[in-house]
Amino acid sequence: MTIAENAAAPIAGEAVPRPGYPRPDRDRSTRWLSLNGRWRFAAADGAPESITVPFAWETAASGVHRTWLEHAVYTRTVTVPAEWTGRRVALCFGAVHHRAVVSINGTPLGSHVGGHSSFEFDVTDVLEPGQSAELTVEVDAPADKREIPHGKQRSIPRDDYDGVSFTPTSGIWQSVWLEARGRTYAAEVSVRGDSLTGFDIAGELAGDAPDSAAVIALLEGRETVLSVRDGRFSGRLEVPSPQVWSPESPHLYSIALTVGEGDYADRLTVTGGLRRIETRGEALYLNGERLYVRGVLDQGYWPESGLTAPDDEALVHDLELARELGFSLVRKHLKAEEPRWLDHADRIGMLIWAEPPAPSRFSPAAAAAFEAQLPDLVRRDGNHPSIVIWGLYNEEWGLDWDIPGSPERAAAAVRAYDLMRSLDDTRPIVENSGWAHVKTDLVDWHYYDENPRNWAENLAALASGERESFEVKLRPDFLVDKSFYGSADFPRSGVPVLNSEYGAGFTSLERAWHVRWQTQEIRRHDRFSGYIYTELTDVEHEMAGLLDTHRRPKDWGGLNPADAFAATTLVVDLVPAHAGADLPVPTEPLTLDVHVSHTGQEPIAGTLHAGWGASGSRNLPPASASLAAQAKPFRLSDAFPLTVPAPGGPARLHLWLETDGKVTARTFVDAAVVEELNRRGARD
Repeated sequence: MTIAENAAAPIAGEAVPRPGYPRPDRDRSTRWLSLNGRWRFAAADGAPESITVPFAWETAASGVHRTWLEHAVYTRTVTVPAEWTGRRVALCFGAVHHRAVVSINGTPLGSHVGGHSSFEFDVTDVLEPGQSAELTVEVDAPADKREIPHGKQRSIPRDDYDGVSFTPTSGIWQSVWLEARGRTYAAEVSVRGDSLTGFDIAGELAGDAPDSAAVIALLEGRETVLSVRDGRFSGRLEVPSPQVWSPESPHLYSIALTVGEGDYADRLTVTGGLRRIETRGEALYLNGERLYVRGVLDQGYWPESGLTAPDDEALVHDLELARELGFSLVRKHLKAEEPRWLDHADRIGMLIWAEPPAPSRFSPAAAAAFEAQLPDLVRRDGNHPSIVIWGLYNEEWGLDWDIPGSPERAAAAVRAYDLMRSLDDTRPIVENSGWAHVKTDLVDWHYYDENPRNWAENLAALASGERESFEVKLRPDFLVDKSFYGSADFPRSGVPVLNSEYGAGFTSLERAWHVRWQTQEIRRHDRFSGYIYTELTDVEHEMAGLLDTHRRPKDWGGLNPADAFAATTLVVDLVPAHAGADLPVPTEPLTLDVHVSHTGQEPIAGTLHAGWGASGSRNLPPASASLAAQAKPFRLSDAFPLTVPAPGGPARLHLWLETDGKVTARTFVDAAVVEELNRRGARD
């Protein structure tokens, strides 16, 4: 049991849900107390009189399981441990949707607005160590969410995108805790390692003597006295033998901070990594090496607990699942995921695209509310080396799908970009993910198409610049053309271009088929800097996941998704017919041109094999054709023609690249009867 878990003592004999220390990247876990567990609960319409924190009141895990409550009051007794006497005490909230008013024994501490940002209060003067007090949190969670940042929570009235929205998350939905700090303490700490040779550290002090307290940083046994002025501290921590952070070697440094002196000094440990992410022309670079994004979209929902993971194991397991499926990046969609998840991403080397929730209707107030959460997001999460991209708006949600037709809405996207850039100039920023870019560091695009020929032809035209728009079905009766660009002034070259949403298919077999062919077409075009598949898991009615909502694998028709999403893949010159029958059964020898797409840092060379196996087979058969093959990094190889005999009936043609005795890339082509669609009974 860790210190953090041990400190989260049970309340009234009950096990504490989510007992881990909520901020492992900013660690004060030697003196903290979890307030998760059973709280008293008062709401209208006969709601239960208790709730389990930190689960939203819509969820089964909360014990309330009520949707469309707009107001509720949480209360519980709290006692600061007597041994904290003489220290300052902070009351911390991970997240509360949407407006929280907090009081102790009826005395207001303050309020907070914003459902995804963390906040805290210094309660030193209102909580006496060893004495019980009543903590009250009054929450407003409007059913009409259109002008507040809410991401994919359902709204009444409905959003434009109600069809892809889910059960709301209201009330306290991340951990609540008390922690002891020094008489003067570090309220905020920023650690940036993009120099790759050391850390630039800065922060804000609070408490007794914020303008004069001594601040010392200890890194690898070396102490550095940081400068303090006007309640802020800053300094430079050099690392003599630096080890960079990367997915292959996620090295983290621990920086011990001491504020003040003696027994009542503030002590915390901050983690950071030496990592630089940048764009150069149309390419992304990580620590000076070319980066190709192989990502998956993750919405972070669980069937019984909504946006809150049911336990720590489930929270971090999704990152492990993403890695097992072949991905190197997770786009956490319209959700500021909790710091424990980001800390785990730091430790295992998973890259993260982070983005906040957005409103769904445009107004000056809605734009201001969206922008108001950005400083909190950077302050809380900016230290994580795993975060390599900041996303802002998504598909013009909150901008009424109309950047090109509205200078006011375009200005809101630009303003959000400029604000984020002023807060953090170390990461690429996407101002409006999906289309209609007006000021961005990455031209990303969302494109869904069920027709494999259209997909292949349109991707080729988008990659070449021949076309820059594509069809988007905003509703069943609302089809529009959306462009990469929202302005004629945006440069048509010189900015990295990557996909950040794609996927198709109704059944799991169809989706697996599209995974194989759609991903290979993205890999065919060297101009693209990567992709993000939609999505990791099913969410409620949205059945687009590689895994179901309980994180179980689906029927992939013999595909291992990790093969399609690997760093090295095979690209076949073929437009497939349909799932299970990529081409008719050949009656004569078949020749297929196969390319190698390789995103490693060094060239690759090996032997390309082809051989027929049984329909649906997974194991590699004996090779009936082989060729020497090679590929340069980030360049699609020339075509390698492989000729195999006719299979004699329906079969699966396995294709694989072997290097140094290991299979480094593989795919397959299914030969079967290609049937015409049955149209009997169709209307003329």
